[in-house]
Amino acid sequence: MSALYIDADACPVKEEAERVASRHKLKMCVVSNGGLRPSRNPLVENIIVSEGADVADMWIAERCGTGDVVVTGDIPLAAKCIETGAQVLRHNGERFTPANIGQQLAMRDLMADLRAANPLGAGGSGKGFTKADRSRFLDALEREIRAAKSAT
Repeated sequence: MSALYIDADACPVKEEAERVASRHKLKMCVVSNGGLRPSRNPLVENIIVSEGADVADMWIAERCGTGDVVVTGDIPLAAKCIETGAQVLRHNGERFTPANIGQQLAMRDLMADLRAANPLGAGGSGKGFTKADRSRFLDALEREIRAAKSAT
């Protein structure tokens, strides 16, 4: 396995990912637009990209590939990473796969259309991030890293 990439600006599991990466002695790239406290861990590379829409996403998508694991909640980024052969996890441990990414993209587009059609509707009604989500993420990341290491 080559690296663990973290789409870090809104990632609630950076510390957990770093602990898992350290245990496996794995390089971890934390990519953001800035404003994050850099890690002192020598295995963690803190990448600060310029401001702008999708700059961090493009940086990750251009570098990840087979044998890498990417952590993101961004569905278009997940689709690009899957195309390169990377394994992709949401922050709650759910996997993005070639089998489910098309449906995920379609649902994302549908929800954007619904929000646009009702600009006065309630926004931000997503559920909160729970301890169970964090636990599922840790379990899923451990499985993905072990699978990637055994494949190389």
